[in-house]
Amino acid sequence: MSTPALYALKDSFNCNITLLTSKMGAPILPHISDIDDSMVANLPWVKATESLDASACNRLIEEIKEKKFDAAIIFTVYSQNPLPSALLCFLAEIPVRIAYCRENPYELLTHWLPDDEPYSRIRHQVERDLALVQFAGATVKDDRLQLSDRSTDDAPGRIKLEEIEIDTTQPFILIHTAVSEKKREYPEQDWIETLRRLREKTAVPFYLTGSSSEKESVNRIMRNANISNCVSLAGKTSVADLILLIKKAALLLSVNTASIHIAAAMQTPVVVLYALTNPQHTPWKVKSKVLYFKVNEELQSRNEVIRFVQKNQPEKLIDFPTPEIVIDACMELLSER
Repeated sequence: MSTPALYALKDSFNCNITLLTSKMGAPILPHISDIDDSMVANLPWVKATESLDASACNRLIEEIKEKKFDAAIIFTVYSQNPLPSALLCFLAEIPVRIAYCRENPYELLTHWLPDDEPYSRIRHQVERDLALVQFAGATVKDDRLQLSDRSTDDAPGRIKLEEIEIDTTQPFILIHTAVSEKKREYPEQDWIETLRRLREKTAVPFYLTGSSSEKESVNRIMRNANISNCVSLAGKTSVADLILLIKKAALLLSVNTASIHIAAAMQTPVVVLYALTNPQHTPWKVKSKVLYFKVNEELQSRNEVIRFVQKNQPEKLIDFPTPEIVIDACMELLSER
């Protein structure tokens, strides 16, 4: 979702861009053409299974210092504090440091944009990031998501994935059931019923995607649905494969995760089962149906900023997306397609 902001920086300043990101974010890097270089590290203020200890953080600071950057721009969601990243950049002696911040950062930021979200308003993440680079002096000419599938578009329309050959010249539906956080999970039994009922409406192939760690749950859903022409690709797709599959799909049906933003970049219609965590991250400028549902109380965030937003969601968003509602949304987008 930051790719339009990266494009605006590149286009406005003709600059080299190095992205500091986590290991979770790193696989998408080869598909973002405006990034010239990258640094990958799991920092202790970002959720990860393993993060840098103090000595490794010090080494990272020295590595950043050696690169002699002219400026650092820190992208955050409104529930994140930018000051740990600002301190990292301050210690690395980057002379210009720009970010949103809710409290006064004093010398940690040289250019401070007061953060009025979410208490005064909530913007989409794309708009939030674009406003930050405009504050830095960039001009925005294109606000679409920027992503390359790294394929030759007119190549034969088949993808081979471990003995599975997919004919991308024929319509198919891509289905992404897996989530990285349990609070964003759509119930497994509802997935099973959705697949069964969707099969009654259309004969096109269904392909279920997911990572290697999600393979068991994806295969269990497919097995229990027990329908024809339904194949699990969990653990069999690279990021490049996934981008190309989403690009070629007639429809993506997914939970709220990276797949829906790839769909937006590829202009593939998407139905998203959207747990009410962060309302900034809906599909951007693509035909879509967003079906919201509440997060169970015991799984809700302890972050008071997020809890404030959850308590103030409009009631009209809260109807649980039953399989019937999901099917209707899918068929509406398919008929338009």
